[in-house]
Amino acid sequence: MSQPRQLSLNVFVYPGGHHEAAWRYKGTDASRLLDISYYQELARKAETARFDALFFADGPVLADNIRYASRFRVEPITWLSAIAAATSHIGLIATASTSYYEPYNLARLFASLDHISQGRAGWNIVTTSVAQAAQNFNLAEHPVHAERYDRSREFVEVVTKLWDSWEDDAVRADQASGIYADDTRIHAIEHVGRHFKVKGALNTPRTPQGRPVYVQAGSSEEGRSFAALYAEAIFTAHQTLPSAQAFYADIKQRAGALGRRPEHIKVLPGLSPFIGSTQAEADALEEEFNDLVQPEFSLHQLRRMTGVDLSGYDLNAPFPRHLLDLNSPTATASRFQLVLGVIDRERPTIRQLINRLAGARGHFVIAGPPERIADEIQLWFENGAADGFNIMPPWLTGGLDAFAEHVVPILRQRGLFRSEYSGTTLRDHYGLPRPESRFADGVRASA
Repeated sequence: MSQPRQLSLNVFVYPGGHHEAAWRYKGTDASRLLDISYYQELARKAETARFDALFFADGPVLADNIRYASRFRVEPITWLSAIAAATSHIGLIATASTSYYEPYNLARLFASLDHISQGRAGWNIVTTSVAQAAQNFNLAEHPVHAERYDRSREFVEVVTKLWDSWEDDAVRADQASGIYADDTRIHAIEHVGRHFKVKGALNTPRTPQGRPVYVQAGSSEEGRSFAALYAEAIFTAHQTLPSAQAFYADIKQRAGALGRRPEHIKVLPGLSPFIGSTQAEADALEEEFNDLVQPEFSLHQLRRMTGVDLSGYDLNAPFPRHLLDLNSPTATASRFQLVLGVIDRERPTIRQLINRLAGARGHFVIAGPPERIADEIQLWFENGAADGFNIMPPWLTGGLDAFAEHVVPILRQRGLFRSEYSGTTLRDHYGLPRPESRFADGVRASA
């Protein structure tokens, strides 16, 4: 008898938390934001609550608004390797860019993380949207959107071949015969393509999961096509149930059309909850955070999303929608469309809009008692909008503590979330199959 469908829950980690003023909040210990033991403790808390995974974002450029927010980046594969040593079950998802890595190096790094963690690694595949990154990699200019996705598709193809290049039974470790590896089961990939020429094989044996879980976060047309072809989990941002339902249906339909099983793609919107014992208490908590917002930072963030510079405008005036260029390249971006939706639905002032976005950069922010948070999660989960959520605590570790202690038990009582792990790998947690090497006898015979 099949098990009832269960939520997938990740903890999306930002230094200090997801609200842009989190590092200033009285419940945040800003002195520990570069202390690995702090993140190990956070991971153990998430593991105790039986979360699927811990997720770290990354980008190869220093944020140009670092003056006002703790938006530095640590290299996530190194960071998660240290966290792996302090945990035993929780998945470990790191972001790495196909625009600014080489496939062979990335394949080795994630293979190593999967071995270190005994099968808990996931790769969040991004193409990097920040143009300034090019200047850190000896490039004159950042590749255009379509070019980045073209490179990304070939990049994933090469990395997949490298992770498959050792068959599962290639390592014999036969001390009596003196044979360590059957080299007839280790394969040069001999890839020659438009962007890459890679001989292989990888110099690391096949990993516990076969290969790390493929995660993706783009919602543009190219991003959706890419996700339908490769992604096993998708991080996405939506403000309304209908928007999330439309995205969910589109991704599942695209995947099915490509011959994939739609249930093998987990659609996981971001959710940032402010939790109080009452609605009034939760609203007051959110307002306390918004009172710490620094408008110069917030307006910079808004300019990145919309292309509109509102410096010097009256923050209490209505947002000047007429300044939005709906025909610009920026207007096709998913985050621009999300912000436009907020403007058209809510008709906010500039201050209301920046406060609206301060909590999670366009992801769904909700304030309320635990029952309301659980109700919203259940509504999306049971109505074709989500397979689970990336929980984005407004601050750490208190925001995670509140969710784990007060919302997770309600989800369990409703039969929506696990009480214990049923396996040890990230693929186990997501209910994903372990892929065979393309070079295995059975795979070759069926090709």
